[in-house]
Amino acid sequence: MFTISSEPIDGAALLRELGDRRAGACVTFEGWVRSTSSGRPVLALDYEAYAPLAEKEGLRILAEARARYPFIAARAVHRTGALKLGDLAVWVGVAAEHRAGAFDACRYIIDEAKARLPIWKREHYEEGPAEWINAATPKN
Repeated sequence: MFTISSEPIDGAALLRELGDRRAGACVTFEGWVRSTSSGRPVLALDYEAYAPLAEKEGLRILAEARARYPFIAARAVHRTGALKLGDLAVWVGVAAEHRAGAFDACRYIIDEAKARLPIWKREHYEEGPAEWINAATPKN
């Protein structure tokens, strides 16, 4: 399942959704709002998404990951709205029988999500005007 959410992400609850006795491994990725971007001090972020298309493309990414890597379950959530430093912006979790499938699928899902989803962020800097950035724009 892939969702866009305006509510804070509860990583612990999402992790519980992946519980399965067949799984011997679970890999998660958490993307947090950090205090710098391209060397500029950041105060906060705003995320906007075209949710219907983002969720449809997110489900496509999960299906592609399933076709490429052996795993039991996967879940991904991306936040929208105003986020402050340290807030959880994106969460991906993959449960698999073995760790290789979990690691590979988790990396594929987050990398493809960053590259393909219609999600934009507005970075609020300590100095200078805020800027809108496509989440797929290469940054540090």
